[in-house]
Amino acid sequence: MMKRPEILSPAGNFEKMKSAILYGADAVYLSGKIFGMRAAADNFSIEELAEAVEYAHAHGVRVYLTVNTMPREHEYPLLNEYFESLKNINIDALIIADIGVLMLVRKILPNMEIHISTQANAVSSADCLAWYSLGAKRVVLARELTLEEIKAIRAAIPDDLELECFVHGSMCVSYSGRCLLSGHIINRDGNRGMCAQPCRWNYTIHGYEIAEEKRPDVRIPIEEVNGETFIMSSRDTCTIEHIPELIEAGIDSFKIEGRMKSSYYTAVVTNTYKMAIDSYFSGRFEYNPEWYRELESVSHRDYHTGYYFDDSHIDANLSTTTGYIKDKAFLAVVLSYDEKTGMAHLSQRNKMSVGEPVEVLSPGKVGVPFVAGEMFDESGAPIISAPHPYMNFYMKVPFALKAGDIIRAS
Repeated sequence: MMKRPEILSPAGNFEKMKSAILYGADAVYLSGKIFGMRAAADNFSIEELAEAVEYAHAHGVRVYLTVNTMPREHEYPLLNEYFESLKNINIDALIIADIGVLMLVRKILPNMEIHISTQANAVSSADCLAWYSLGAKRVVLARELTLEEIKAIRAAIPDDLELECFVHGSMCVSYSGRCLLSGHIINRDGNRGMCAQPCRWNYTIHGYEIAEEKRPDVRIPIEEVNGETFIMSSRDTCTIEHIPELIEAGIDSFKIEGRMKSSYYTAVVTNTYKMAIDSYFSGRFEYNPEWYRELESVSHRDYHTGYYFDDSHIDANLSTTTGYIKDKAFLAVVLSYDEKTGMAHLSQRNKMSVGEPVEVLSPGKVGVPFVAGEMFDESGAPIISAPHPYMNFYMKVPFALKAGDIIRAS
Protein backbone atom coordinates (compact mmCIF):
# COMPACT_ATOMS: atom_id res chain seq x y z
CA MET A 1 0.00 0.00 0.00
CA MET A 2 1.17 3.53 -0.75
CA LYS A 3 2.60 5.62 2.08
CA ARG A 4 0.15 8.18 3.41
CA PRO A 5 1.48 11.69 2.72
CA GLU A 6 1.76 14.28 5.43
CA ILE A 7 -0.53 17.32 5.24
CA LEU A 8 1.70 20.31 5.95
CA SER A 9 -0.23 23.50 6.67
CA PRO A 10 0.84 27.14 7.10
CA ALA A 11 0.83 28.78 10.53
CA GLY A 12 1.33 32.54 10.26
CA ASN A 13 0.31 32.95 13.90
CA PHE A 14 -1.06 30.95 16.83
CA GLU A 15 -4.72 31.21 15.76
CA LYS A 16 -3.90 29.95 12.28
CA MET A 17 -1.87 27.11 13.74
CA LYS A 18 -4.80 26.03 15.90
CA SER A 19 -7.07 26.07 12.84
CA ALA A 20 -4.61 23.92 10.91
CA ILE A 21 -4.37 21.41 13.74
CA LEU A 22 -8.13 21.21 14.37
CA TYR A 23 -8.86 20.68 10.69
CA GLY A 24 -6.40 17.88 10.09
CA ALA A 25 -2.80 19.01 9.61
CA ASP A 26 -0.12 16.43 10.36
CA ALA A 27 2.51 19.16 10.56
CA VAL A 28 2.69 22.95 10.44
CA TYR A 29 5.39 25.30 9.21
CA LEU A 30 5.98 28.67 10.79
CA SER A 31 8.61 31.33 11.28
CA GLY A 32 10.33 33.20 14.04
CA LYS A 33 10.55 36.98 13.96
CA ILE A 34 13.75 36.84 11.90
CA PHE A 35 15.27 34.89 8.99
CA GLY A 36 11.93 33.73 7.53
CA MET A 37 10.63 34.39 4.01
CA ARG A 38 7.34 35.91 5.20
CA ALA A 39 8.43 38.92 7.24
CA ALA A 40 4.95 40.48 6.95
CA ALA A 41 3.25 37.57 8.72
CA ASP A 42 2.70 37.84 12.48
CA ASN A 43 5.27 35.09 13.13
CA PHE A 44 6.47 33.87 16.53
CA SER A 45 8.79 35.21 19.21
CA ILE A 46 11.05 32.68 20.95
CA GLU A 47 8.57 32.46 23.84
CA GLU A 48 5.62 32.06 21.47
CA LEU A 49 7.53 29.47 19.48
CA ALA A 50 8.11 27.35 22.58
CA GLU A 51 4.39 27.58 23.42
CA ALA A 52 3.41 26.71 19.85
CA VAL A 53 5.63 23.64 19.77
CA GLU A 54 4.25 22.44 23.09
CA TYR A 55 0.67 22.91 21.86
CA ALA A 56 1.28 21.16 18.53
CA HIS A 57 3.08 18.22 20.09
CA ALA A 58 0.24 17.79 22.60
CA HIS A 59 -2.00 17.28 19.57
CA GLY A 60 0.40 14.93 17.76
CA VAL A 61 1.45 17.53 15.18
CA ARG A 62 5.02 18.24 14.05
CA VAL A 63 6.46 21.78 13.78
CA TYR A 64 8.89 22.95 11.11
CA LEU A 65 10.60 26.32 11.51
CA THR A 66 11.50 28.29 8.38
CA VAL A 67 14.98 29.82 8.35
CA ASN A 68 15.05 30.15 4.59
CA THR A 69 16.40 33.60 3.84
CA MET A 70 19.93 34.03 2.49
CA PRO A 71 21.77 35.84 5.32
CA ARG A 72 24.54 38.30 4.52
CA GLU A 73 27.95 38.31 6.22
CA HIS A 74 26.96 40.80 8.95
CA GLU A 75 23.85 38.75 9.85
CA TYR A 76 25.66 35.57 10.90
CA PRO A 77 26.37 36.65 14.51
CA LEU A 78 22.62 37.22 14.99
CA LEU A 79 21.83 33.91 13.25
CA ASN A 80 24.28 32.16 15.58
CA GLU A 81 22.44 33.64 18.60
CA TYR A 82 19.10 32.65 17.08
CA PHE A 83 20.12 29.01 16.74
CA GLU A 84 21.48 29.01 20.28
CA SER A 85 18.06 30.20 21.49
CA LEU A 86 16.41 27.22 19.80
CA LYS A 87 18.36 24.61 21.75
CA ASN A 88 15.70 24.20 24.42
CA ILE A 89 12.75 24.25 22.00
CA ASN A 90 11.81 20.86 20.61
CA ILE A 91 11.34 21.91 16.99
CA ASP A 92 10.97 18.93 14.65
CA ALA A 93 12.87 20.38 11.68
CA LEU A 94 14.37 23.54 10.21
CA ILE A 95 13.53 24.55 6.65
CA ILE A 96 16.59 26.20 5.11
CA ALA A 97 17.74 27.31 1.67
CA ASP A 98 21.33 28.44 2.12
CA ILE A 99 24.29 26.08 2.40
CA GLY A 100 26.04 28.37 4.89
CA VAL A 101 22.98 28.23 7.12
CA LEU A 102 22.95 24.44 6.83
CA MET A 103 26.55 24.23 8.00
CA LEU A 104 25.80 26.46 10.97
CA VAL A 105 22.80 24.31 11.90
CA ARG A 106 24.96 21.20 11.89
CA LYS A 107 27.46 22.93 14.17
CA ILE A 108 25.06 24.42 16.73
CA LEU A 109 22.10 22.01 16.47
CA PRO A 110 23.76 18.77 15.32
CA ASN A 111 20.67 16.60 15.93
CA MET A 112 18.22 18.91 14.17
CA GLU A 113 16.32 17.47 11.20
CA ILE A 114 16.99 19.54 8.08
CA HIS A 115 14.54 20.25 5.27
CA ILE A 116 15.74 22.03 2.14
CA SER A 117 13.45 24.89 1.13
CA THR A 118 11.93 25.31 -2.32
CA GLN A 119 14.09 28.47 -2.46
CA ALA A 120 17.03 26.14 -3.13
CA ASN A 121 15.41 25.26 -6.50
CA ALA A 122 15.96 21.48 -6.36
CA VAL A 123 14.90 20.16 -9.76
CA SER A 124 16.81 16.86 -10.08
CA SER A 125 17.88 13.77 -8.20
CA ALA A 126 21.44 15.13 -8.36
CA ASP A 127 20.30 18.20 -6.39
CA CYS A 128 18.50 16.01 -3.87
CA LEU A 129 21.44 13.63 -3.43
CA ALA A 130 23.83 16.53 -2.88
CA TRP A 131 21.64 17.92 -0.10
CA TYR A 132 21.23 14.40 1.31
CA SER A 133 25.02 14.01 1.50
CA LEU A 134 25.11 17.19 3.59
CA GLY A 135 22.61 15.82 6.07
CA ALA A 136 19.19 16.81 4.69
CA LYS A 137 16.24 14.59 5.62
CA ARG A 138 13.81 16.20 3.18
CA VAL A 139 13.88 18.32 0.02
CA VAL A 140 11.05 20.68 -0.91
CA LEU A 141 11.10 20.41 -4.68
CA ALA A 142 10.84 23.43 -6.97
CA ARG A 143 7.29 24.18 -8.10
CA GLU A 144 8.40 24.08 -11.74
CA LEU A 145 8.60 20.26 -11.94
CA THR A 146 6.08 18.06 -13.72
CA LEU A 147 4.65 15.00 -12.02
CA GLU A 148 6.67 12.74 -14.31
CA GLU A 149 9.88 14.52 -13.28
CA ILE A 150 8.94 14.11 -9.62
CA LYS A 151 8.40 10.39 -10.16
CA ALA A 152 11.82 10.09 -11.79
CA ILE A 153 13.48 11.89 -8.88
CA ARG A 154 11.69 9.67 -6.36
CA ALA A 155 12.93 6.56 -8.17
CA ALA A 156 16.54 7.78 -8.14
CA ILE A 157 16.96 8.76 -4.49
CA PRO A 158 17.10 6.75 -1.22
CA ASP A 159 13.81 5.78 0.40
CA ASP A 160 14.68 7.70 3.56
CA LEU A 161 15.12 11.00 1.70
CA GLU A 162 11.69 12.62 1.77
CA LEU A 163 10.14 14.78 -0.93
CA GLU A 164 7.79 17.66 -0.21
CA CYS A 165 5.73 19.45 -2.87
CA PHE A 166 3.35 22.38 -2.91
CA VAL A 167 -0.15 21.13 -3.74
CA HIS A 168 -2.17 24.28 -3.13
CA GLY A 169 -1.74 28.05 -3.01
CA SER A 170 0.00 30.97 -4.66
CA MET A 171 2.63 30.56 -7.30
CA CYS A 172 5.22 33.16 -8.20
CA VAL A 173 5.77 34.58 -11.67
CA SER A 174 9.49 34.17 -11.01
CA TYR A 175 11.45 30.96 -10.71
CA SER A 176 10.70 29.36 -7.31
CA GLY A 177 10.33 32.77 -5.75
CA ARG A 178 13.76 34.11 -6.66
CA CYS A 179 12.52 37.51 -7.73
CA LEU A 180 14.47 40.76 -7.89
CA LEU A 181 11.62 43.03 -8.99
CA SER A 182 10.51 44.15 -5.52
CA GLY A 183 14.05 45.05 -4.47
CA HIS A 184 14.67 46.88 -7.73
CA ILE A 185 11.55 49.04 -7.57
CA ILE A 186 11.21 49.94 -3.87
CA ASN A 187 14.25 48.40 -2.18
CA ARG A 188 12.27 45.59 -0.49
CA ASP A 189 14.14 42.38 -1.22
CA GLY A 190 11.77 39.48 -1.90
CA ASN A 191 14.57 37.01 -1.21
CA ARG A 192 14.91 38.32 2.34
CA GLY A 193 11.25 38.05 3.30
CA MET A 194 10.11 41.56 2.30
CA CYS A 195 8.40 41.04 -1.08
CA ALA A 196 5.95 43.84 -1.90
CA GLN A 197 4.44 41.76 -4.73
CA PRO A 198 4.92 44.36 -7.51
CA CYS A 199 4.09 41.56 -9.95
CA ARG A 200 0.49 41.93 -8.74
CA TRP A 201 0.22 45.68 -9.05
CA ASN A 202 -1.82 47.38 -11.80
CA TYR A 203 0.14 48.35 -14.88
CA THR A 204 -1.12 50.82 -17.46
CA ILE A 205 -0.15 50.05 -21.03
CA HIS A 206 -0.72 51.51 -24.48
CA GLY A 207 -1.85 49.42 -27.40
CA TYR A 208 -2.58 45.70 -27.31
CA GLU A 209 0.87 44.19 -27.04
CA ILE A 210 3.83 44.36 -24.74
CA ALA A 211 7.46 43.71 -25.55
CA GLU A 212 10.49 43.47 -23.27
CA GLU A 213 13.00 46.22 -24.01
CA LYS A 214 15.86 43.90 -24.90
CA ARG A 215 13.65 41.59 -27.01
CA PRO A 216 11.47 43.90 -29.11
CA ASP A 217 10.59 41.15 -31.57
CA VAL A 218 9.04 38.94 -28.88
CA ARG A 219 5.51 40.29 -28.55
CA ILE A 220 3.03 39.29 -25.85
CA PRO A 221 -0.63 40.16 -26.44
CA ILE A 222 -2.26 41.93 -23.51
CA GLU A 223 -5.91 42.13 -22.52
CA GLU A 224 -6.86 45.35 -20.75
CA VAL A 225 -9.74 45.81 -18.32
CA ASN A 226 -10.64 49.45 -17.70
CA GLY A 227 -7.21 50.50 -18.91
CA GLU A 228 -5.35 48.13 -16.57
CA THR A 229 -3.59 44.82 -16.98
CA PHE A 230 -2.25 42.14 -14.67
CA ILE A 231 0.34 40.56 -16.93
CA MET A 232 2.57 39.34 -14.09
CA SER A 233 -0.17 37.96 -11.89
CA SER A 234 0.18 34.23 -11.30
CA ARG A 235 -2.62 31.75 -10.87
CA ASP A 236 -2.97 29.67 -7.71
CA THR A 237 -2.14 25.98 -7.60
CA CYS A 238 -5.00 23.59 -6.89
CA THR A 239 -4.47 19.83 -7.20
CA ILE A 240 -7.54 18.52 -5.37
CA GLU A 241 -8.71 16.68 -8.50
CA HIS A 242 -5.43 14.75 -8.74
CA ILE A 243 -4.88 13.34 -5.26
CA PRO A 244 -4.38 9.71 -6.41
CA GLU A 245 -1.70 10.69 -8.94
CA LEU A 246 0.18 12.79 -6.38
CA ILE A 247 0.10 10.05 -3.74
CA GLU A 248 1.21 7.40 -6.21
CA ALA A 249 4.10 9.60 -7.35
CA GLY A 250 5.68 9.02 -3.95
CA ILE A 251 5.41 12.55 -2.54
CA ASP A 252 5.93 12.38 1.23
CA SER A 253 4.48 15.75 2.21
CA PHE A 254 1.64 17.77 0.64
CA LYS A 255 2.42 21.40 1.36
CA ILE A 256 -0.23 24.12 1.48
CA GLU A 257 0.96 27.67 0.81
CA GLY A 258 -0.44 30.57 2.79
CA ARG A 259 1.20 31.79 6.01
CA MET A 260 -0.21 35.27 5.29
CA LYS A 261 -3.71 33.98 4.54
CA SER A 262 -6.54 33.86 7.12
CA SER A 263 -7.28 31.19 9.70
CA TYR A 264 -10.44 30.48 7.68
CA TYR A 265 -8.29 29.76 4.60
CA THR A 266 -6.05 27.48 6.63
CA ALA A 267 -9.00 25.55 8.04
CA VAL A 268 -10.84 25.10 4.73
CA VAL A 269 -7.86 24.08 2.61
CA THR A 270 -6.41 21.72 5.24
CA ASN A 271 -9.81 20.14 5.80
CA THR A 272 -10.44 19.62 2.08
CA TYR A 273 -7.14 17.93 1.31
CA LYS A 274 -7.53 15.73 4.40
CA MET A 275 -10.95 14.58 3.21
CA ALA A 276 -9.51 13.70 -0.20
CA ILE A 277 -6.54 11.82 1.26
CA ASP A 278 -8.80 9.98 3.71
CA SER A 279 -10.99 8.94 0.79
CA TYR A 280 -8.01 7.55 -1.11
CA PHE A 281 -6.80 5.49 1.83
CA SER A 282 -10.30 4.19 2.53
CA GLY A 283 -9.82 2.06 -0.59
CA ARG A 284 -12.94 3.56 -2.18
CA PHE A 285 -11.67 6.84 -3.61
CA GLU A 286 -14.23 8.83 -5.55
CA TYR A 287 -13.66 12.46 -6.41
CA ASN A 288 -16.22 14.68 -4.70
CA PRO A 289 -17.04 17.91 -6.60
CA GLU A 290 -17.91 19.47 -3.23
CA TRP A 291 -14.19 19.50 -2.42
CA TYR A 292 -13.56 21.98 -5.24
CA ARG A 293 -16.53 24.04 -4.05
CA GLU A 294 -14.89 24.22 -0.62
CA LEU A 295 -11.63 25.49 -2.11
CA GLU A 296 -13.53 28.08 -4.13
CA SER A 297 -14.91 29.45 -0.84
CA VAL A 298 -11.51 30.89 0.14
CA SER A 299 -9.78 33.92 -1.32
CA HIS A 300 -7.80 32.86 -4.39
CA ARG A 301 -6.84 33.67 -7.94
CA ASP A 302 -7.76 31.49 -10.92
CA TYR A 303 -6.94 27.91 -10.06
CA HIS A 304 -4.55 25.83 -12.12
CA THR A 305 -2.66 22.57 -11.65
CA GLY A 306 0.64 24.45 -11.80
CA TYR A 307 3.40 22.57 -13.58
CA TYR A 308 2.33 19.04 -12.59
CA PHE A 309 0.79 18.28 -15.96
CA ASP A 310 2.17 21.10 -18.11
CA ASP A 311 5.68 22.52 -18.08
CA SER A 312 4.65 25.67 -19.97
CA HIS A 313 5.56 28.52 -17.62
CA ILE A 314 3.28 31.01 -19.35
CA ASP A 315 0.25 28.73 -19.25
CA ALA A 316 0.82 27.79 -15.62
CA ASN A 317 1.65 31.22 -14.28
CA LEU A 318 -0.32 33.93 -16.01
CA SER A 319 -3.82 34.76 -14.85
CA THR A 320 -6.61 36.27 -16.91
CA THR A 321 -8.48 37.69 -13.92
CA THR A 322 -7.96 41.16 -12.45
CA GLY A 323 -7.58 40.26 -8.82
CA TYR A 324 -8.46 37.81 -6.08
CA ILE A 325 -11.70 35.87 -6.15
CA LYS A 326 -13.06 36.73 -2.73
CA ASP A 327 -13.83 34.11 -0.14
CA LYS A 328 -17.16 33.48 1.53
CA ALA A 329 -17.55 35.68 4.56
CA PHE A 330 -16.17 34.07 7.72
CA LEU A 331 -18.96 34.93 10.15
CA ALA A 332 -18.15 33.22 13.45
CA VAL A 333 -16.38 30.39 15.20
CA VAL A 334 -18.11 28.09 17.67
CA LEU A 335 -16.85 28.36 21.26
CA SER A 336 -19.24 25.79 22.76
CA TYR A 337 -22.65 24.15 22.32
CA ASP A 338 -25.39 23.43 24.87
CA GLU A 339 -27.35 20.26 24.02
CA LYS A 340 -30.19 21.15 26.42
CA THR A 341 -30.97 24.52 24.88
CA GLY A 342 -29.68 23.96 21.34
CA MET A 343 -27.71 27.17 21.65
CA ALA A 344 -24.23 27.71 20.27
CA HIS A 345 -21.86 30.20 21.90
CA LEU A 346 -20.13 32.04 19.06
CA SER A 347 -17.22 34.42 18.61
CA GLN A 348 -18.06 36.77 15.76
CA ARG A 349 -15.82 37.55 12.80
CA ASN A 350 -18.22 39.45 10.52
CA LYS A 351 -21.77 40.84 10.67
CA MET A 352 -24.41 38.14 11.02
CA SER A 353 -28.20 38.45 11.26
CA VAL A 354 -31.19 36.34 12.30
CA GLY A 355 -32.71 34.52 9.31
CA GLU A 356 -29.52 34.77 7.22
CA PRO A 357 -28.66 31.68 5.14
CA VAL A 358 -25.35 30.35 6.44
CA GLU A 359 -23.22 27.19 6.48
CA VAL A 360 -21.31 25.35 9.17
CA LEU A 361 -17.92 23.83 8.38
CA SER A 362 -16.75 21.00 10.65
CA PRO A 363 -13.52 18.97 10.53
CA GLY A 364 -13.84 16.12 8.04
CA LYS A 365 -17.01 17.48 6.39
CA VAL A 366 -18.01 19.90 3.67
CA GLY A 367 -20.17 22.90 4.50
CA VAL A 368 -23.73 22.20 5.68
CA PRO A 369 -26.37 24.92 5.08
CA PHE A 370 -28.85 26.18 7.64
CA VAL A 371 -30.62 29.40 8.59
CA ALA A 372 -29.26 31.55 11.42
CA GLY A 373 -31.63 31.24 14.35
CA GLU A 374 -32.50 33.49 17.25
CA MET A 375 -29.59 35.46 18.67
CA PHE A 376 -28.84 36.72 22.17
CA ASP A 377 -26.01 38.77 23.57
CA GLU A 378 -24.01 37.43 26.49
CA SER A 379 -26.38 39.03 28.98
CA GLY A 380 -29.26 37.03 27.49
CA ALA A 381 -30.94 39.96 25.72
CA PRO A 382 -32.31 39.15 22.24
CA ILE A 383 -30.55 40.78 19.27
CA ILE A 384 -31.39 40.94 15.56
CA SER A 385 -27.79 40.85 14.42
CA ALA A 386 -24.24 40.76 15.71
CA PRO A 387 -22.84 43.94 14.13
CA HIS A 388 -19.49 44.40 15.83
CA PRO A 389 -16.41 42.31 14.94
CA TYR A 390 -15.35 39.83 17.60
CA MET A 391 -18.50 40.19 19.71
CA ASN A 392 -19.42 36.97 21.53
CA PHE A 393 -23.08 35.95 21.37
CA TYR A 394 -25.47 32.98 21.43
CA MET A 395 -27.47 31.59 18.53
CA LYS A 396 -30.13 28.91 18.21
CA VAL A 397 -28.92 26.23 15.78
CA PRO A 398 -30.82 23.26 14.26
CA PHE A 399 -28.21 20.61 15.08
CA ALA A 400 -25.31 19.98 17.43
CA LEU A 401 -22.10 21.91 16.82
CA LYS A 402 -18.59 21.52 18.24
CA ALA A 403 -16.00 23.98 19.46
CA GLY A 404 -13.93 25.11 16.50
CA ASP A 405 -16.69 24.70 13.90
CA ILE A 406 -16.84 27.64 11.50
CA ILE A 407 -19.98 29.56 10.53
CA ARG A 408 -19.71 31.20 7.12
CA ALA A 409 -21.99 32.89 4.59
CA SER A 410 -23.90 30.46 2.39
